[in-house]
Amino acid sequence: MAHSTQTHQHTFENGLTLVAQEMPWLQSAAFTMAFPAGCRFDPLHQLGMANFTCEMVFRGGGQFDNRGLVEELEGLGCDYYSTCGVYHTFFGGALPAEGLESAMRVYAEVINEPHFPEAQLEDGRNACLQDIQALDDDLPGKTTLESRLRFYGDPYGRNSDGTLEAVSAMRIEELKEFYQRHYQPQGMLIAVAGKFNWPTIRQLVAELFGRKSAQDASEPTVRGGERGYRHLEFPSNQTYISLAWPGLPFRDENYYLLRGAIGVLSDGMSSRLFREVRERRGLCYSVGAHCHAILDRGAVFGYSATTTQSAQQTLDVMLEQIGLLSQGITQSELERMQVQFRSGLVMQQESCRSRVSALAGDLFHLGRIRSMEEIQNQIQSLTVQGINDYLASNPLGPFDIVTLGEMPLEITGAIPTTAT
Repeated sequence: MAHSTQTHQHTFENGLTLVAQEMPWLQSAAFTMAFPAGCRFDPLHQLGMANFTCEMVFRGGGQFDNRGLVEELEGLGCDYYSTCGVYHTFFGGALPAEGLESAMRVYAEVINEPHFPEAQLEDGRNACLQDIQALDDDLPGKTTLESRLRFYGDPYGRNSDGTLEAVSAMRIEELKEFYQRHYQPQGMLIAVAGKFNWPTIRQLVAELFGRKSAQDASEPTVRGGERGYRHLEFPSNQTYISLAWPGLPFRDENYYLLRGAIGVLSDGMSSRLFREVRERRGLCYSVGAHCHAILDRGAVFGYSATTTQSAQQTLDVMLEQIGLLSQGITQSELERMQVQFRSGLVMQQESCRSRVSALAGDLFHLGRIRSMEEIQNQIQSLTVQGINDYLASNPLGPFDIVTLGEMPLEITGAIPTTAT
């Protein structure tokens, strides 16, 4: 049974926007605080600065040192996090509903009055360096990140972890300067979901952040990506494949037509890629595709993990299936995809953590909050004719390809890759 929900949105004079959705049937709540301090603002010679700043901010502030902060949040039963993305740096958590106000006060005190403890600078630096070094062991992630950087270019395709050289050289004064410039309310988003009282939360946010002053932040320089095919040589029995081709931004009126088509291609074990590449031909142990969007543009990324021996055929069959998708989908495929979408929405209704992420995403991409009913109607209104007309008018491709493994693959003239 669908639950009745109420959503709220309020923008304060300093530019901070608060959105919230009441889920009174839950006994929990979740929140996220998104500051316009993502890695797109890293200076080109100091990649990783936003992430390092996030690490140091969460090492204590106000009355809390690092240990005291952790003990306070764990005492509230808060499953907390801090992370750096391309556009924003996020702080948040999920916890029993009665602790929501206390947890938000703790976060605000730490974020508004960070200590930047110099005695912990090297510990924070080492944590950041370990994340960078860990990518050497994450071969699928390394392939995906290279594909994203080549497609979106800089700064929107960046890995927020940065580089070993840059992070190793950063000084605490530079991190403090980054904090002062970017941890500000203009462009800041706060989302809350779960069991709470809206007037109380709105007043709390006004108290905690409403007096912060807004300031102008210059937009970063955008540099185009590198297109075509690139092979990353690595001694391994596995080969990792990433495809990228133009998609749509989330706000585009045709986004769900594309998303529906990619759902038929990749959502679930009955999807075309899974069925044809993995099940019928046994070419790989992982295969799929998904839509991805930043604020004003989008992409579709396909991926596969396979053996060196099967890599060429895996790529060929993936491209074959994508090509066949352009010829259209069937009614039964559409209905399976819609069922999976509805299932995901039902699960989201039972998780304040999932819902708060969706609220923040809606606010950032659309400037407003969609109800669950609106989302469901968008999915249910999709038709075979609508998707097929879109595919006929918007052929999938051209493709940019990244592979990682022992040997490069053959990119034939029949594959419409982007020219280098």
